[in-house]
Amino acid sequence: MIVRAETRHDVAAVRKVVEAAFDQVAEADLVDALRATGAAAISMVADDGGEIVGHVLFSKLQAPESCLALAPVSVTPRRQNQGVGSMLVRAGLAAAKGDGWRAVFVLGEPEYYERFGFRAATADKFETVYPKPFFMALELTAHALGGHTGAVIYAPPFRALD
Repeated sequence: MIVRAETRHDVAAVRKVVEAAFDQVAEADLVDALRATGAAAISMVADDGGEIVGHVLFSKLQAPESCLALAPVSVTPRRQNQGVGSMLVRAGLAAAKGDGWRAVFVLGEPEYYERFGFRAATADKFETVYPKPFFMALELTAHALGGHTGAVIYAPPFRALD
């Protein structure tokens, strides 16, 4: 299995993976909307011999500047709990760091995301409507968020979900 950048040929397969992973279309619609609005910064797939079995998306935040949101991470149900999601997150974080992004924010299960270095304490000084223990950040370079505060503003397709 390889993790690689999504291509235009992957779009339909990615939609199927996202729908299957969440057992609904809302997250797949979100991925499509983030792509359509240009907010998608990093979109990667797990390709197992030509079959797309996972997907991760990092989108541009409107604030803080030069930061990303990680969501969603999707793995087809029959491949969940086999490390595919972790591979996708690690590859996406490496790409984000290589592309010069300062930090990544995520809303999710601390037990899962802390293994990648996300911490609620790193995001604590930022304003959000999301429950604080589940809202975390990871600095891609040391002290990237130092001195920064204020609201975390997601791309419009996220706000349309509310």
